[in-house]
Amino acid sequence: MSHDILFALWFLLPAAAANVTPIISAHLPLLKQWNTPIDGGHTFHGKELFGTHKTWRGLISGMFVATIVLWLQQVLFQEYSWAQTLTGSVNYSSLPILILGPLFGFGALAGDAIESFFKRQRGVPSGKKWVPFDQLDYVVGGVLVSLPFVILSLRQYLIIFVLWVGIHFAASYIGYLVGLKEDPV
Repeated sequence: MSHDILFALWFLLPAAAANVTPIISAHLPLLKQWNTPIDGGHTFHGKELFGTHKTWRGLISGMFVATIVLWLQQVLFQEYSWAQTLTGSVNYSSLPILILGPLFGFGALAGDAIESFFKRQRGVPSGKKWVPFDQLDYVVGGVLVSLPFVILSLRQYLIIFVLWVGIHFAASYIGYLVGLKEDPV
């Protein structure tokens, strides 16, 4: 079971890194001014499409970081037997890094944007919790974009979902404890 958990952490790491990147890139001095919303301020039924927090800066930086993380995973896979053991049947040497890396980032952030669309349409304000969708969006997006390149077992997908949703809850709670978030979820 511990091997399955480590694989789940490893496999979705590029998407998870992409998911947190927009928060970090918004505070970087060189990137701060590039905050153009993806939806261009358009509305649907009188409500924002995605909101002002879904920016091109976040999408591009997330795709870049996901690609770097996947590239590092490939390097580790090629250089260290522990990484080969960890990845099981997935051959990281054959993964198309410059395709799958950006797709992991895009999938995670598109999942988040789609969730934001439905959140806006349901009248849930930006930044307010919408359990369990806030926790699932990047996981679903990351898994979906990987399907043309990697097919896992149902058990592996279940572990990925449970583990990363749990990590999201834990990270949110830690953010609350240290004063970065208003709500513990």
